[in-house]
Amino acid sequence: MSETFNNLEGEKQQRILNAALQEFAEHGFDQASTNRIVKKAGIGKGMLFYYFKNKQELYRYLVKYSLDVTINRYIKKINEEERDFIKRFKQASKMKMQAFADHPHVFQFMGTLLLSDKDQLPKELHDEILKLQTLGNSILYENIDYSFFRKDIDVDKAFKLIRWSMEGYQNELLNKLKGKPFTSVDMEPYWEEFDEYLEILKTSFYK
Repeated sequence: MSETFNNLEGEKQQRILNAALQEFAEHGFDQASTNRIVKKAGIGKGMLFYYFKNKQELYRYLVKYSLDVTINRYIKKINEEERDFIKRFKQASKMKMQAFADHPHVFQFMGTLLLSDKDQLPKELHDEILKLQTLGNSILYENIDYSFFRKDIDVDKAFKLIRWSMEGYQNELLNKLKGKPFTSVDMEPYWEEFDEYLEILKTSFYK
């Protein structure tokens, strides 16, 4: 990591991070332009390469930064003691929505990163992403009480259908709220609607 960059005052540091995260999210590593990054960030190109030696170092920094935000602002906040899968996933969905609202550029970047060819990443970053995925799966799926589910269904397939349903709702909601300040949106009607969908899922898969 760039010590010089880490010592920048917070607002300027975040401006550069957001510009870089957005650029890599929209264009991927190969097509990302440092010219567009510095223009969005409002800094000179020489300053960007003063903070980071090259595009590769900047990208490494963004990956590590985004992994840290995803783990500490989202994954580690999920309550693993909740053994009802639907309730746990509901809580995780709310955490994810709030984390996305607080760090939209990070989660857009992570979406692009997780869909990219990770074999092209340095081994240490590839390993960090695998750790993130393993941690996320363990927090979402371990210590679930299977007795909630009907005995005549395939629980693994039920997990997938519940996850797809909830993630589909989240994505639809994010599209509806795109461009709106999250703090100004009354989320209560959306969560009430979300609860109605959860009740349908419970009726379908639970005893």
